[in-house]
Amino acid sequence: MHEFMLQQQTFVLHPYKGIYWKEENALLIADLHLGKTSHFRKAGIPVPQVVQQSNFDKFMALLIDLKPQKVLILGDLFHSNFNNCWEDFIHLTKQFKHITFDLIIGNHDILDVKKYDEANLNLFGEGRIVGPFILTHHPLKKVPENLFNLCGHVHPSVRLSGKGRQTLRLPCFYFGKQQGILPAFGEFTGTFTIKPNKEDRVFVIAEEQVFAV
Repeated sequence: MHEFMLQQQTFVLHPYKGIYWKEENALLIADLHLGKTSHFRKAGIPVPQVVQQSNFDKFMALLIDLKPQKVLILGDLFHSNFNNCWEDFIHLTKQFKHITFDLIIGNHDILDVKKYDEANLNLFGEGRIVGPFILTHHPLKKVPENLFNLCGHVHPSVRLSGKGRQTLRLPCFYFGKQQGILPAFGEFTGTFTIKPNKEDRVFVIAEEQVFAV
C-alpha cells in the first residue's frame, strides 16, 4: 500500500484499487461493474465466472483488512440490468451491517430504487461534498474553488516504456491539480490511457503493489 497526503488528509492507496481515507475511516472505490460478466454471458460472449468471484473476493478483503466505518462508491456499482449477481451483493452488505454503504449514482446504476434499498445503500447524486472533497462519478469539467474532485468513470491507466521499446499499460490512481480519478475496481472493465502532466501524481498498480511513477 502507498500512503500520501491530499488536501491535508491521509490517503492509503490499496493494490485492490481502493483508497482508504484515514481521517474519515472510509473506503473509496469506483466502477465495480458487478454483474458485467453475467451481462456478457447472456449476450453469448463467454466470460469466466471466476472474474466475477474475484471482484467479490477483493471487495470483501478490503472490508476485512481496512475495517472502514463507511464505503463511498463513486458510481457504476452494478452493470445495468438486474441479474443474480445483485443477490450476492445484498448478501455481502448484510454480512457487514456495521458499515455504511453510500453510492454516487453512475451512468450504469439504473436499477429500481427498491433494489438499492434492499442492499442498504444510501444514494447520492453527483456533487456530494465530504470534507474538502466533492465526490462525483463523472470527472467535473470545472471544480468549485477550494474543493478537490474525486471521481471514477474514466478507468485510468498509463503506458510505461522500457529501454527495448517494450511497453506496458497499467491501471492507475491519477491526481491532478484539483481532481483525482480512481481506477476501475472491476477486473472486466477495460481502461483508458491518460497522458498526465509533469506536475500530476500517478500511482500504478502492478503485481498487487502500488508504485509512484
